[in-house]
Amino acid sequence: MQFHTTRRAFLAAGTACAFGGSALAQGKPITIIVPYSPGGSADIATRVIAQFAAPGVGLPMIVDNRTGGGGVVGWGAASRAAPDGQTLLTVELSYAIAAGLLPKLPFDPRKAFTQVTTAVKVPHVLVVNPGVPAKTVQEFIALAKAQPGKLNYGSGGNGTNTHLAGELFKSVTGADIMHVPYKGAGAVLTDLMSNQVQALITSVPTALPHIRAGKLKPLMVTGAERNLLLPDVPSAKEAGIPKMDMDYWIGIGAPAGTPQAIIDKLNKEINASLLQPEARKKIAEMGFTVVANTPAQAAQFVASEIQRWSAVIQQAGIKPE
Repeated sequence: MQFHTTRRAFLAAGTACAFGGSALAQGKPITIIVPYSPGGSADIATRVIAQFAAPGVGLPMIVDNRTGGGGVVGWGAASRAAPDGQTLLTVELSYAIAAGLLPKLPFDPRKAFTQVTTAVKVPHVLVVNPGVPAKTVQEFIALAKAQPGKLNYGSGGNGTNTHLAGELFKSVTGADIMHVPYKGAGAVLTDLMSNQVQALITSVPTALPHIRAGKLKPLMVTGAERNLLLPDVPSAKEAGIPKMDMDYWIGIGAPAGTPQAIIDKLNKEINASLLQPEARKKIAEMGFTVVANTPAQAAQFVASEIQRWSAVIQQAGIKPE
């Protein structure tokens, strides 16, 4: 009994030293705000991180889904949290897009958060209805150019990653395809499979079940390399469109001003958790690959993504609804 009591005291002291005088030293759970509903890629990946990182951090890690406003509610709540490491945020591609799309966010997206790590990434995939007479992406581009404005691509809504993916595709290929926005990915997929729209560029996990069922035809993954879950589908680089390099990525951020010692500790433990065999297996099954970079690399990456998508939004003349 004495041994266990002493051991608990030692662990608590170790945690306190690691986090200095912050609230984390008092043994309170860490909350990770996910600005989307349970069940999506961001939510599932965050739950894997919370499960496997908590033992190393030495504190429980709780996922809190704060939905609304396409992410704005969750981002805003995290931006107002105390910078003590007690509250973290799941930062992903939509955050970088919103920074260039929504001029009246209740926080500065370029300054509100310190990045802890870019955890995982997965490419998008260009899928078309099986009835589209194109076996390759180059044939699809030729078809679109031969029939300007006749082919439609769907998206989950104005300014979403699926919308921006389509606009990036148009800008780097010159394909003349029309945008049809929907209220969410599910509605797009339904109409795509019934040929109401002909194409969609979405993350691999979203499209994979329908590809495997033969209901969608994949033409290209949007990365420099092929995806392990779609080994027969060429990469954008192989397809001759290297600028169509687009990942759906998920990272962890903390409110700006969080002490660097806390950021570094969280980075170390989260990255280590992502490399555990069981965690890697779960992540791979989702189609993701582990990134696990440094806080400085994560900050540079998010800044570059904000700059990149702001340019696409401006070029395409996309306005918030």
